[in-house]
Amino acid sequence: MNILKRFGSFWYHFIVGDDWKVAVGVVIGLAATGYLAHNSHLRVWWLLPALVVTMLSFSLWTAIRKK
Repeated sequence: MNILKRFGSFWYHFIVGDDWKVAVGVVIGLAATGYLAHNSHLRVWWLLPALVVTMLSFSLWTAIRKK
């Protein structure tokens, strides 16, 4: 059981890290991109890079604001 707990803890810290809001934003972005790519005729390749820039800006803004 200890191995499973450590394995789960590793993946939690690897994916979520310090900011759970960024992890949730990335999951929502991946889901939205997958849904739009599958169910529409739009080219949505630009959505993930735009999301990465937005989430990085948000993360930096919150880190600077805390100081």
